[in-house]
Amino acid sequence: MSALTYIIINDCLETTAQLKDYADDCQELLFVASATEYQKGLDLVLAHTPKIIFLAIDPKAKESQLSLHFINALHKYLTVVPKVIVTAKSKELAFEAINFQVSGYLLQPIHRNEFFQAVLAITKTSKLEQMQQQALSLLDGNVESNFVSNVISSEKSLLLCVKSYGDYRYIRANEVVYFKADNNSTDIYLQTGEMITAFKTLKHFEGLLRNPFYRIHNSYLINSSYIARIHTGSKLCTLRNTVKKIPFSKSYRSNIELIIDNFSEDNYLEV
Repeated sequence: MSALTYIIINDCLETTAQLKDYADDCQELLFVASATEYQKGLDLVLAHTPKIIFLAIDPKAKESQLSLHFINALHKYLTVVPKVIVTAKSKELAFEAINFQVSGYLLQPIHRNEFFQAVLAITKTSKLEQMQQQALSLLDGNVESNFVSNVISSEKSLLLCVKSYGDYRYIRANEVVYFKADNNSTDIYLQTGEMITAFKTLKHFEGLLRNPFYRIHNSYLINSSYIARIHTGSKLCTLRNTVKKIPFSKSYRSNIELIIDNFSEDNYLEV
């Protein structure tokens, strides 16, 4: 998939730097420019027509004139409006933001996982649109429709390549149970019981991987698909088909809550 260009419009330089730092870990995103006020931001959008805009809607300075009404200008001047992810210090404007059909609502300070979830929703849609376009072009070339259907619906598990001194080890992401930090390297534990060492930090993998992978401890990044039990009192996660328990820390409690929420959104029955 071609890179999704983005522009940040925010008068808080710290938030701008944080957004760019997160985006730098996402291969699908390509930074174009940033602005701190309404008119400069609009000029940049019209000049570069990015795919995504990160827009502050409750700025530090009123002089910046940043608000949800920036989106009205986009509809006025553009035939195809970019996806807009708004940033705000509270939930007060969330309902109004829904009326403006924003693609994401991020609360400051912005958490890495929430950032990637908002971006992932856009990248998945973009991938599907590209596949549909490819399928339509194939149809124009009289390719059988059942083949086109396979092109649209196929979705392979992410393939990880662990490189070490000319040795290339390939692992399906859905085979990984958890990652464990070991100084400047990371131990990767697979469902087979095998352990592989990668000479990258745990933070590196945290930045690359999305749901169902969550950082739950300074030393652990876990595939939530393998969690069988979460004990909030003892702060432990029990892994499926094993007695292995992974600790989670208070600083990553929000990620545990996300995992619990994700479970409840699936085919779920609480008894």
